Amino acid sequence: MTSTAPLALSDILENRRSCRAFLPESLSDDELRKLLAPSLRAPSNCNTQPWYLHIASGDVLERLRKRLPEDFTAGRMTLDFPYDGKYADIFKDRQYASAQALYGAMGIARDDRDARQAAFMRNFTFFDAPHVGFFYLPEGFSEREACDLGMFSQSVMLLLEAAGLASCPQTALGFLSDSIREELSVPQNQRLMFGLSFGYPDLGAPANRCTTDRDEANELIALHR
Repeated sequence: MTSTAPLALSDILENRRSCRAFLPESLSDDELRKLLAPSLRAPSNCNTQPWYLHIASGDVLERLRKRLPEDFTAGRMTLDFPYDGKYADIFKDRQYASAQALYGAMGIARDDRDARQAAFMRNFTFFDAPHVGFFYLPEGFSEREACDLGMFSQSVMLLLEAAGLASCPQTALGFLSDSIREELSVPQNQRLMFGLSFGYPDLGAPANRCTTDRDEANELIALHR
């Protein structure tokens, strides 16, 4: 996220961060197509390619930027996939540590609920990003194909990183699937999983100084012989 020079894949993975402040500079439609086309080489079960990516920019994005905070605040939430999982044990510890790192970088105290809520609401204005992508699964597909969608979306994020751009995957945008579907005229048989704000990072923003920890390889990667 800090350089436009060519990087090795390992460096791209090490440098990638969830960016929460962007510069206004945008890419043209031709630039977006050329940049993201290689992501379509992502693997999928039996080469089914069960994904759709809708990207909003310009006037359409500005309509979403105005509408989504209003709809969320008014409780007009709809989800194409349930959001009912609860984290426990080490997973909950990691969740708390991530929040602590982010709010600490932003200078927001743990008990400052108003500031935390304001930070959360920036999800719905895409952290001022000039582009936002929405990742959809075709109707009738579930967990297995969600893995394919994940591999596709990771390919998109790594291509952005390699080009000197940054991104932030946002499950929060899945809370407003009907609002987004209406604004983008997305067919009903495409189901929204999550969104991805992206563009050139604002490196001076406090939120972008946040770095979250990762467990050691020997904790999560088991080698068997």
